[in-house]
Parts: sequence; structure tokens; C-alpha cells
Amino acid sequence: MANSEPLSVKPIVVSSSLRTLAYEALKAAITNMDIYGRSDEIRLDERKLSQDLGVSRTPVREALTVLEQEGFVRSEARRGVFVIRKSKREIVGMIQAWAALESMAARLACARASDTQLQDLRDGFPEFYSGKPAEHIDEYSDANIRFHQTIIRLGHCEAITELTGNLLMHVRAIRNAALRQGERAESSIREHQAIIAALQARDTERAERLVRDHGLGLAHHVDLYGDYLG
Repeated sequence: MANSEPLSVKPIVVSSSLRTLAYEALKAAITNMDIYGRSDEIRLDERKLSQDLGVSRTPVREALTVLEQEGFVRSEARRGVFVIRKSKREIVGMIQAWAALESMAARLACARASDTQLQDLRDGFPEFYSGKPAEHIDEYSDANIRFHQTIIRLGHCEAITELTGNLLMHVRAIRNAALRQGERAESSIREHQAIIAALQARDTERAERLVRDHGLGLAHHVDLYGDYLG
């Protein structure tokens, strides 16, 4: 009879799963914050977070450590933990990276997405075809980021999904801020409509170009009007 090979495994600790749950909850909450819609620092209260999450402070502290390693928050001695804001230069670079990734996702979507998925892209965003975005800017802002996330998903590329996930917090927040400036919302709708048409036609080159230009247009907008970012 063959001898079993011992495995080098670490004991499962209950707090590990709590840390993971706390991490996921905090990351989602930070991602959904309007971090560029205010000028004051955003401080996270560890005690209140533990109360809100219904867990002890240990998994919250561990989750914040991971978030700090990922660049979402920073810890300052005797001051606390703060949500990180990026400079204008950093934001522009992040949007450019997103544009490159999303445009490739659009190219892949032309080949990989089903006809039903592409039709759903048209039917799932009525905000782009009726009314004026300025009249319901909050709803349009939410639809806007969901649209770009949907294009990423339709590319069916896990690497692109993972990479854009790390950019989402700042790109989401800056998109929301930009939509409230000038005619950005109106031009954004026209560009979205053209992107959807190109994807439904499975026009690979046009879909990729339109998505890339749409993203780079946002980067240019931030470069021109984002002095408040520092």
C-alpha cells in the first residue's frame, strides 16, 4: 500500500473569512463613494466600520491593511486611515489605461458576445435614447459606469476584467464628476449610441476605435478642466 504524502496546509481560521468579507464590503463602499465630489479628506473610522459591519475591529483592521497595499487607502500615524485621491496626472493616466483595456474588450466582444447580449446592451440602457441626462444626472451617472462595465464583461477576458477592476474606483468617481461639467453628458450619450451600433453590427475596427476615442476624450476633458484634482 502506498504511503500518503503529507500536505503542507495552514489551519482554516474563521477570522480569515471575516477579513475577506470585510475587505469586499469596504472595497465596494469605497468604489461607490463620490471621492472627487468633495474637497475635504475622507477619513475612515475603524470603530464605526466594525459596528456597521457587525464584526470586531480585527478583521476590519486586516481588511484596511490589504486595501492600503492595493492603493485604495493610506494610514497615517496618530491621524487614522484615509481614502486616497489621485492627482490629475495620475487620473489621466488611469483613464488612458482604462481606454486601452476597454477598447480591446470591445474588439473581443464583437467576436465573443452573443446576439442576445448585444441586443441587451441596446435594450438595457434606455437612458441613452430618451430624455436629457441633465434632468436625471445621478441615474445617468450610474448607467454610464454600468455601460462601460458591461462592455468589459462582454469581452469575456478575465485579465481585462481584473485589471479594470483595480482602476474602477477612481475612473468611476471622475466620470461622475465630469458628467456634471459643461456638455459632457450630452456628448457622452451620442458616443454611447454610436458604440452600441458598432457592437451590434460587429464592426470590430469601428467599435474598438469608438470606445478608445470615448475614453481618451474623457482623459482630455480631465486634463483641461481637472485642475481641482491637484
